[in-house]
Amino acid sequence: MKRQNARTLALIVSILTYLVVGAAVFETLESKQEKSHKRRLDARRYELMRKYNLTKENFDELELVVLQLKPHKAGVQWKFAGSFYFAITVITTIGYGHAAPSTDSGKVFCMFYALLGIPLTLVMFQSLGERINTLVRYLLHQAKKCLGMRQTEVSMANMVTVGFFSCLSTLCVGAVAFSHCEGWSFLHAFYYCFITLTTIGFGDYVALQRDDALQNDPRYVAFCFVYILMGLTVIGAFLNLVVLRFLTMNTEDEWRDARQKALLSVSKPRGEVACLIPLSASTSSTPITDNHPKAKDLKGVYTEVLHFQTICSCLWYRSKEKLQGSTMIPQDLTFSDAYLPQDSSCPHYMDPASTGCVCSPRQCTSISSITTGLHILSPFRVFKRRSSV
Repeated sequence: MKRQNARTLALIVSILTYLVVGAAVFETLESKQEKSHKRRLDARRYELMRKYNLTKENFDELELVVLQLKPHKAGVQWKFAGSFYFAITVITTIGYGHAAPSTDSGKVFCMFYALLGIPLTLVMFQSLGERINTLVRYLLHQAKKCLGMRQTEVSMANMVTVGFFSCLSTLCVGAVAFSHCEGWSFLHAFYYCFITLTTIGFGDYVALQRDDALQNDPRYVAFCFVYILMGLTVIGAFLNLVVLRFLTMNTEDEWRDARQKALLSVSKPRGEVACLIPLSASTSSTPITDNHPKAKDLKGVYTEVLHFQTICSCLWYRSKEKLQGSTMIPQDLTFSDAYLPQDSSCPHYMDPASTGCVCSPRQCTSISSITTGLHILSPFRVFKRRSSV
């Protein structure tokens, strides 16, 4: 089974298992509380019906009116500030549900508005996340240099650590602010920030919904808008760093498979490697440009090969000891002395110990005049000439 298919199957099984485990845990934690709360509400309902001499129909009508009044409890929702708040929850997919369009025209516009706004917002947060990660990587690199550390390269572990603590700090700052302004406990405020910045948006806790805050407290309104947008940017940077790395693994595997297939399609028996290039064909080269489909597929492979091999019109040679000591070349790309004939049967063979090259110095030419046979090994015209190793 291909690696990509195995990974996809493993992810499907993992998600299904995760869902089953989550459902079992939520049932255990919430089921008893739900039943207890329902019993208390039923008892309270019966008490109110008896106290005010209400029939079941009267109580149901009163209940409906109360539910319809709930969105208006925080004041007017559809002035500019409230509309801006709603627009944020739409394009960021938070969707609290505290307010919703009631007119048909408003519902139709909301669908088209979300259709364009959601992908645009995702691209914007993705781009901001990349810029933030680039800045953080530069700052970490400079900090390591200033501290005199021998290893100044910024690793993935460094970036993940910084990203994690940045997200945690953002959540904590928001929790402190909202617990003070909304009168929530720190846990409930932290829960609200997490649900908001992960765009889950249950709507059980919504800021700016008390004391007509949308109209009477513009500074708090501005803080909420800025916090949501900046918090989503920080979370987006962290997800860009962690999640998207795994999303690109299938693409990398596809490229790796394509390179391996291309390499196998041009491979030759070991005994023929030293004489792959007909000497008489050295002047009949037909250049293959980068626009050639095969050149594009093989470019990554041959760039790595050419980086380590001596450029010559017949073969790139490196001694067996030095080649095996290089850990950067895949095993299936290595050339060993076993590939080379040990006598002078090849017309342009010379002792490798003398020149480091298996061809006669008279036959060594620029890579731009590679023979036709070599085009199957390297289809690129422009490479800098390297000295023999």
